[in-house]
Amino acid sequence: MKSTGLLIAAIVLAALTGTLYWSNHRKPADPETKASADAPPKILSLKQEDISRIDIRKRDRETLTLAKNNAGKWQIISPQPFGADQETVSSMLYTLSSLNSDRLIEEKAADLETYGLHQPFLEVDVTEKNNKTDRLLIGDDTPTGSSVYAALAGDPRIFTVASYNKNSVDKGVKDLRDKRLLTFEADKLSRVELIANKQGIEFGRNKDQWQIVKPEPLRADDFQVEDLIRKLKDAKMDLSGSEEDAKKRAAAFSSGAPVGTARVTDTSGTLELQIRKKKDEYYAKSSAVEGAFKVSSDLGQALDKSVEDFRTKKLFDFGFADSEKIEVHDGSKAYYLTKGGDDWWADGKKMDTASVYPVLEKVRDLTASKFVESGFTSPVLEISVTSNAGKRIEKVLIAKEGDHFVAKRESEPALYQLDSGAVSDLQKAAAEVKLAPPPEAKPAKGRK
Repeated sequence: MKSTGLLIAAIVLAALTGTLYWSNHRKPADPETKASADAPPKILSLKQEDISRIDIRKRDRETLTLAKNNAGKWQIISPQPFGADQETVSSMLYTLSSLNSDRLIEEKAADLETYGLHQPFLEVDVTEKNNKTDRLLIGDDTPTGSSVYAALAGDPRIFTVASYNKNSVDKGVKDLRDKRLLTFEADKLSRVELIANKQGIEFGRNKDQWQIVKPEPLRADDFQVEDLIRKLKDAKMDLSGSEEDAKKRAAAFSSGAPVGTARVTDTSGTLELQIRKKKDEYYAKSSAVEGAFKVSSDLGQALDKSVEDFRTKKLFDFGFADSEKIEVHDGSKAYYLTKGGDDWWADGKKMDTASVYPVLEKVRDLTASKFVESGFTSPVLEISVTSNAGKRIEKVLIAKEGDHFVAKRESEPALYQLDSGAVSDLQKAAAEVKLAPPPEAKPAKGRK
């Protein structure tokens, strides 16, 4: 019994010794190595700014080629030359420059036909500025339909990628073409011309402010001019439909009644857009692209305006916070207000700011009810406002005419008719300006 017990103990000891030796000499698995092996490989890793050309070949259409021009803008160069939609191309570049796989299917595929990659559904050549080209092959959908098979030419591996990646690069000319009817840069515009209602209007930019240059120099309503520019910039062509539809649009434009013509000039030159109306629909032709296109009534109505629609009816241009000095002469009464820091002063005395603000508001809100050609006589009210660090001085003279008032800005011929209520509100606000209340007396020391 004792010998049997000793034998069993020896066997157990040998087993424990072997286990301890194996444990001490075995190298633990590297968790990062395992994670890397499980992670789906990246198919393409490129810098977007280095990509200079993209060729897209699809089974049922001609090769589409995109390339950067000298200005760094993407253009369609085949099958026909067109400007490209920069945002759509940018989205495609984002996909191609960092294309991840969902899964690695095979390390060395023997049969590409199984995955639809022998004659791929789509081939995309991505060329960098160093002339290095990667060819992406996209084949059949996976059985689940949520992914597609993909590979790189010259690489034996087969991957799956999410279907949305395929959709991002499966683009035709109509998808990638710049659909703007006028391809100008709004921030570089120097002139806008509008011919409508047998009248020509020209706008010129003075720094950040638009002015009416023709038919005569007039102050422009910046909001109205910018709204016109925005609608011209947003005007897009509808490329859907057949060739027969295009012929119908061309016929409708040719027989339509002229609505207006807009010309825009930026650093690249001048572009023209003509709008015509056929029944209740508007059609356009642009010097930037060929063909006639149906456009929104909103665009048609934007051009169907007169110079009066673009004139500003406000008497003053100063910003509320920019005002530094205001003078109001109302008959025998005169009010002089000057800003110092956050306070307003008159004759060296601090005024009640809460009573000054209504005067500023009433002056800034003076707006014409309409423009008139005559009616200005002897002024009964004179208002002068200094703003913009002393660089802008605006002076307005107001005369009484029947039951209303007529105003004019100094050195400008335009006359503005004002409602009597606006003038009387201003006179009342000026009369109610008062001194600032005296500071509260501090209690004497030792008193509570």
